[in-house]
Amino acid sequence: MNWNQIEGNWEQVKGNAQAQWGRLTNDDVDVIAGNRKALAGKLQELYGKQEEEVEREIDEWIARH
Repeated sequence: MNWNQIEGNWEQVKGNAQAQWGRLTNDDVDVIAGNRKALAGKLQELYGKQEEEVEREIDEWIARH
């Protein structure tokens, strides 16, 4: 799956995102609405990680779906 597919199917995959990153709230995933930059920014904010680390985590998550 690529990001365009995830973005288009966000309503179906947002639960998987919350399972992967447990600190994401329902409000967070609704605001993110499939936007990769918004997801990366929220993960940086919640977990205090660097951009490169967050991007790698997102890429790994995409590869599993």
